[in-house]
Amino acid sequence: MPTAITSGRSVIEDAHIYDLVCVGFGPASLAIAVAIHDQAISARVLYLERQREFRWHGGMLLPDTKMQISFLKDLATLRNPRSHFTFLNYLHSKDRLVAFTNLSTFLPLREEYNDYLTWCASHFEDDVRYGQETLEITPGHATSRPVQSWEILSRDVVTDQRSTVQARNIVIAVGGKPRMPPTLSEASLHPPIIHSSAYSTTIPKMLAQKRSACHAAIVGGGQSAAEIFNDLQSRFEKVSVTLYTGDSALRPSDDSPFVNEIFDPHRVDEFYDLPEHAQKDTLYRNRATNYGVVRPELLDRLYELMYHQRLHEPDESKWQHKIMPRTAVVGYDQPAEGRARLKLKNTLDGSISLSETAFDWIIVATGYVRDAHMTMLEASKDLLETGKYDVGRDYKVRYRKDAVADGCGIWLQGCCQDSHGVGVIKHPSILSLH
Repeated sequence: MPTAITSGRSVIEDAHIYDLVCVGFGPASLAIAVAIHDQAISARVLYLERQREFRWHGGMLLPDTKMQISFLKDLATLRNPRSHFTFLNYLHSKDRLVAFTNLSTFLPLREEYNDYLTWCASHFEDDVRYGQETLEITPGHATSRPVQSWEILSRDVVTDQRSTVQARNIVIAVGGKPRMPPTLSEASLHPPIIHSSAYSTTIPKMLAQKRSACHAAIVGGGQSAAEIFNDLQSRFEKVSVTLYTGDSALRPSDDSPFVNEIFDPHRVDEFYDLPEHAQKDTLYRNRATNYGVVRPELLDRLYELMYHQRLHEPDESKWQHKIMPRTAVVGYDQPAEGRARLKLKNTLDGSISLSETAFDWIIVATGYVRDAHMTMLEASKDLLETGKYDVGRDYKVRYRKDAVADGCGIWLQGCCQDSHGVGVIKHPSILSLH
């Protein structure tokens, strides 16, 4: 591939102008790659991915955790059931189709679904540059209007070498950034405060090095918090775990058939056409499908574990594992000997107290922020139609018509909930049809 070095900037410039560059190579961009392949579209396409290899939610690939969405909502089936890239064909290629059928389930292990996605991604290795973090996207030939192409600046996560590529069209699908509560985000590394997205790649290794009993706090009341709470007590006997949630209880997710229809593809059209106040109301009503909730079978499992402790010790304060409702974490004290006590707020009366336990680790399961596109696109902000990163029904960023040429544009994936509904965040539901 022809390249040139720009003096003084140490930036490698790719001489090609791509028809499409996808920033991020997770499920959304992978679904695009599959669709392009299935439809035999002739185009010059490149995928830029920050991770050094394909890995889907690597920090939360916990033993025995299952998907929350049917495998039929894979990268291809709803669009083309005959595609090479269906989950069923993956099973067939791995000689596990009959065995999987005997499980009588639509919900594969998360570990297996990651392997399915990795298998799909392996077909496109020649088109992917791993280890490339995209820094900014600027109009090509910045002084000319309308914009005919875009320039993408990225850096190698190992060497820090900068490089640029040009594309007529760009899809930004980088997923979410870990959301850290402001009261915990500035904490020192002793004790470590870790987001749930890094749990399985950090905590088990740390626990393996611990010879004595230790204490872990979990902040959050959703599926990730509950899974980590279950995993720690199930696999690591020497750790004591306390889960803090500001809600009055851990609440069940709702994936009943009628409610699940909100993820049907045609519902995106309905939601997009609603007035803004109705969109906000609908999002609020649908929170129980995806936010701060836990699958009922896991709640049953956790309650059984709590009951087993009650059977042997009536005094809850002496339990090894605890769930503390109506308790928000609002800070921490100065660490001592590698541990820290948490500042806790009673969400009923507002009183502040300090945790009795000093924790070795604090695991924060408070979700993600989906605004990475705003930083990447800062250089083209003055071209926006409304001054905000509004998108059309097709997810295309709405630039002024005189500012960007036809056949040139930027699309957003995974961050359009306000305009397209909760289904676009719960990606697998309509991923193959995006």
